[in-house]
Amino acid sequence: MRARSLSRWLVQGAVLLAIIASPPGRAAAAPAGAPPQVTIGIVTFLSGAASGPFGLPAKTAAEFWIEKLNREGGIGGVKIVPVVVDEAGPTDQVVTNYRRLVTDQKVDLVIGYISSANCTAVPPVAEELKALTILFDCGTNRVFENAQYKYVFRTAAHTGIDGIGAARYVLSVKPGVKTIAGLNPDYAWGHDSWDIFEKAIRKLKPDVTVVDTLWPKLMQGQFASEISKLQADKPDVIFTSVWGGDFVSFIEQAKPRGLFAQSLVVINNDGANVEELGHDTADGIALGFRGPHWISIPNPARNPLQQQFIDGYRARYKKYPMPHGSYHVVQALQGVKAAYEKAIKAGGRWPGVDDVIKALEYSEFDTPSGRIRLAIGHGHQAVEEAVYGTTRFDPQLGFAGLGGIKVFPVKCVNPPDGVKVVDWIEQGFPGAECP
Repeated sequence: MRARSLSRWLVQGAVLLAIIASPPGRAAAAPAGAPPQVTIGIVTFLSGAASGPFGLPAKTAAEFWIEKLNREGGIGGVKIVPVVVDEAGPTDQVVTNYRRLVTDQKVDLVIGYISSANCTAVPPVAEELKALTILFDCGTNRVFENAQYKYVFRTAAHTGIDGIGAARYVLSVKPGVKTIAGLNPDYAWGHDSWDIFEKAIRKLKPDVTVVDTLWPKLMQGQFASEISKLQADKPDVIFTSVWGGDFVSFIEQAKPRGLFAQSLVVINNDGANVEELGHDTADGIALGFRGPHWISIPNPARNPLQQQFIDGYRARYKKYPMPHGSYHVVQALQGVKAAYEKAIKAGGRWPGVDDVIKALEYSEFDTPSGRIRLAIGHGHQAVEEAVYGTTRFDPQLGFAGLGGIKVFPVKCVNPPDGVKVVDWIEQGFPGAECP
């Protein structure tokens, strides 16, 4: 996802995010060789089309979680200091800003990137600069399928689980599906999203026929002609990866025309706007998330970190932390903390970047989303469960909740290490373990 706004270099390092300076409590003292602080570059959309549904929720979640971590002793007894940068702008400017973070701001590591284009452009530069970089949100599966990196990790799953999870969900709730159509933004991520879903559902049910594929421009806002075409085609299922403002516009325009009553519409990973839509979200939409993070998933009563995240975030911002940017940035912070502290325990002193990398590879750590594992991409790429449910207005929430929720296990929707998503699908999902 890439915003069209003008590039802005909005480093907030000069005026650092307010960190609650409470005593670290039971936190252990910093080890030998520890720096006075750990400086983390946080790169997310602060402006442009992706800022509302993804970027700003990620920023506020990072603020909240860093404050929480600092109250508890930071990382290994060392305070975390964030430097926040706007991701908006052309990719070459984003790369320039990344270089500034590493070489001029001299951050210890970077957590960032929502745009898939940026997530493929930054890693080669990270390798050049030997800078630890955690991709926290972007969806493209190509990052570790097309290259291998030492300094780059991604602590959230890629879009493979979106499309495969959608296909499995459709067949679980509408096993007699015969026809499908696609409505996806006309750029790389939209094409990849459709390609994975279409291949997955046709492999699982070979008699499914594609009746139409529509490619609206990103952020075009008006879908009258596309809705008319879909109403004429009458597909059993419509798969769409529209997001942000397009997500809102599509629902607002399709609902009064009865599209959701005619076809099962599957939106593959955008629950970020349901709270904003309130009563306007249509019932009966199949909605998915890239990872197991929703208000009730994981069950807060069984996951203390989820309970702390929901309660603390709501107390501060008067809203829920919505998927997926807010959860994903917290996953990155939890992964970094776990790796540093594992390396400190192993070496007895403050670790170097190579020590942190060794500790992070193939690691597992706890988050509000549950236990996260870096299990593919040579131990640099996270795997997660896929969650899908069907929208229905919840008067207690004041917006659409989910019914008919299904959680697809990691081995049901993620390929084995070293296998590309499309190859795994075309081979018939060898090794998949599904309920």
